[in-house]
This record gives sequence, C-alpha cells and structure tokens, in this order.
Amino acid sequence: MTRTPYHNREVSVTKIFTFDSAHRLDDYVGKCANLHGHTYKLEVTIKGRTDLRGIVVDFGDIKQIVNEQIISKYDHRFLNDLMDFHTTAENMVFHFFQLIDTYLGQIADSSPCRLMRVRLWETPTCYAELTREDYDAAE
Repeated sequence: MTRTPYHNREVSVTKIFTFDSAHRLDDYVGKCANLHGHTYKLEVTIKGRTDLRGIVVDFGDIKQIVNEQIISKYDHRFLNDLMDFHTTAENMVFHFFQLIDTYLGQIADSSPCRLMRVRLWETPTCYAELTREDYDAAE
C-alpha cells in the first residue's frame, strides 16, 4: 500500500443523520408540553490521526453505530415511551453522546479516534451540542 502524504495527520470528520420522532415535555408550561414531532438532525464529529490510507474512521462505521444505536430505536417513535428522562434536546444529546462514544471504542478496524462533538438539531434554527471537553468535565 502506498502511504498518503497526509498520513498521521490530526483531522476531524463529521457525519450527519436525520430521524423523525414525537415527544412532549413533561413538567413544562408551554406549547411543547403537548404532543408534537420533530425532524431531528444529528451531527457526529470524530477526531483522530489519519492512517496510511489517509482515513481517520470509516464513515460506514459511524453510520453503522448511529443507525443501530439511535436511528433504529428512535426513528418514528414516541420518545417519552423509550427514554427514562425528560426528552429535551439537552438530555438527548448527552444520551446520544454516551451511546456513540461507547460503541466507537468497539470498532476493531479503526485507528485510534475520539468522539469530539455531537450536535442535535431539534428544528432548523435550534440545537443542543455536547463536546468532548464538556462531556469529560461532567464525569
């Protein structure tokens, strides 16, 4: 295999997903206390050093993790029935970060990489974000 001139360089990669779910916010006064739905957009950013081919992590591996751990469980579902916490974007982004972080560490063929950021868009103008730094500080 020919080594790329960009071998062993620190690079961040991001993959974006969408899914549709319904929820309501309990213990909340306002419109969101009523049943409603969102088309969520989930951005997953991973950082690491490029391997001999110039790859940090295979986008297919990211897709597999997110599809198995998030999309297949929460797409077209009522989130309040599935989550044992208030279904705010802030709580959900923390939960999704934990899931992705756990399963990213189990990818056998990937070079060492770390989940750096998860951003969950609830609407086209509103999102919650959790970074590695904030996640690690919360532990």
